[in-house]
Amino acid sequence: MLRDRVALITGAATGIGEAIARLFASQGAQVHILDRDADGCKRVAESICADGGAAFAAGGDVRSSDDVNAWVRGAIERSGRIDILVNNAGIYPRQAFLSMAEEQWDVMQDTNLKSMFRTLQAVLPQMVAQRSGKVVNLSSVTFHLGMNPMSHYVTSKGGVIGLTRSLAREMGEHNIHINCITPGAIKTEAEAKVVTDEQAKAMMAAQSLRRRLLPLDVARVCLFLSSELSDGMTGQSLNVDGGWVMY
Repeated sequence: MLRDRVALITGAATGIGEAIARLFASQGAQVHILDRDADGCKRVAESICADGGAAFAAGGDVRSSDDVNAWVRGAIERSGRIDILVNNAGIYPRQAFLSMAEEQWDVMQDTNLKSMFRTLQAVLPQMVAQRSGKVVNLSSVTFHLGMNPMSHYVTSKGGVIGLTRSLAREMGEHNIHINCITPGAIKTEAEAKVVTDEQAKAMMAAQSLRRRLLPLDVARVCLFLSSELSDGMTGQSLNVDGGWVMY
């Protein structure tokens, strides 16, 4: 489905990003992955290559323009083009608003939202020159729920949806598709650090589908949005939440 396509994926050392990278590679894409966990990123790329795929790892922080620009330049130099960008990197610590430090707010916005400004500014000129491209931004179903105590996180993810919609209109004339996924409660290594078993069970109980969602569930929708199957779509947000929120 993605034969000979070149895909860039952020936050791909574990979880959803790793699942996306593995699925894309299995579908024929060359994947360039970035994560601040350089060793983890390298392990994922080596594993993909061992399975017969094409993957290239880079250690770097999406909060650094230098890191992002170097990664994108390297991908273009190696592969000659960029067909797909998946903005997946993000953090989601909990913090009550009235006890939140300004620095905590700023780090959240920088990591989850401004990072996409950096990657998009680096990648879109290449896509404009090609007159083609697919961008998938990862937001969160919490934007529709307004969950507590996560005001800084929910705000950042709402910004992702706004960015997706606005850029979809701006980039449409260049044949660039920009869409968004809003995952629900996904069973990942990172989730286990901030969500208790009881909280996970409560979120699953709120779903229409009574099973834990996995990174692959999100990766499959990302594959759809990155392939020709979604050529008639842009500016859209798709819930992958087991039927928790419906709109």
